[in-house]
Amino acid sequence: MIQAKEPPPDLGDLLRFYADAGVDEALDEIAPNRFQANATKNVPAPAVERIASPAADSTPRAEEGFRDERYAAAPDAPASGRPQVAAVPDGAQAALAREAANRAGSLAELKEAMAAFDGCNLKFTAKNLVFADGNPEADLMLVGEAPGRDEDLEGLPFVGRSGQLLDRMLAAIGYDRSSVYIANVIPWRPPGNRDPSPMETEICRPFIERQIELANPKVMITLGNPSSKLLLKTQTGIMRLRGNWGTYRTQSGAEIATMPTFHPAYLLRNPAHKKLAWRDFLEVKAKLKGLA
Repeated sequence: MIQAKEPPPDLGDLLRFYADAGVDEALDEIAPNRFQANATKNVPAPAVERIASPAADSTPRAEEGFRDERYAAAPDAPASGRPQVAAVPDGAQAALAREAANRAGSLAELKEAMAAFDGCNLKFTAKNLVFADGNPEADLMLVGEAPGRDEDLEGLPFVGRSGQLLDRMLAAIGYDRSSVYIANVIPWRPPGNRDPSPMETEICRPFIERQIELANPKVMITLGNPSSKLLLKTQTGIMRLRGNWGTYRTQSGAEIATMPTFHPAYLLRNPAHKKLAWRDFLEVKAKLKGLA
C-alpha cells in the first residue's frame, strides 16, 4: 500500500513552529534582505575603477548595503544617519551595574536603577523588567534563573506553569506569595527562552546580590542549577547540591541559610523528582520554625 505524501509545510506551519520555540516577536519592523546585503558586500570594485582611482581601496564606498569593518567605527559618516555610540566592553558594564546596585538604598531604588540600566542586551528584547513578587519583608526568599514568556508579559516572576507548581509547593508547607519574596538572577527574559550567557549573568549578578542584601531574608531557596551555582559559588551540580544546606554571604557580611533545590520547570519534565523537592521544602519549613 502506497502512503500519500504529506503536503509540505506552509507559512502557517513555520510561524507555529517559531511560536512553540518561544520566538514570539520581531526585532525589526522590516525584515532585512540578507542575501542582497551579502552580495553587495562581497562584490569587488571593478578593475577599471581601481585603476582610475588608486585610492579607491582606501576609501569606503557609499553604496547601500556595503559594510567594511575597517570603517564601521568612522565617526564622521554613520551609515544610518544617527549619532554613533561607542560600545562599552561587557566587563565595564558589569562594573557599572555594581555601582548602580550599590547606590540603591532600598528595593524601590534598586528597581528604578535596574529599569534605567542599559548595559545588558537582554533588556532590549524583553517586554518588561521582571523585578520581584511577594512580600519583601518575608523571612523566606526564593531565587530562580530568568523569566519565561509568561513572566515577561506580566512583569512578575513564576506566573506560568512552573509558577503554578511553585505555588502548590509553597502551599504544602503553609506559605503563599504574601509570605515569601520571589526574584530571579536575570531580570529580563532571554529571547526564545535561551540560556543566559555567562557575561549576561555576570552583568546582572550585582543586582540580585543587592536585592538579596536589601531584602535580608532569614532563609533562601535557590531554584535550579544556575542560581544555585551562582549564589553558592560552587561548580557542584544540582543533583548533588540539593537537599544540603549552604550559606550565602552578603557584601555586608550577613549570612543566610540557603537550600538549593530543583527548579519547578525541571519538576514538570521529571515529576518523579518531586518527592526530593518535597523533602527540601520540609527542611526549609523546619529551619524557619527553628528560627522563629
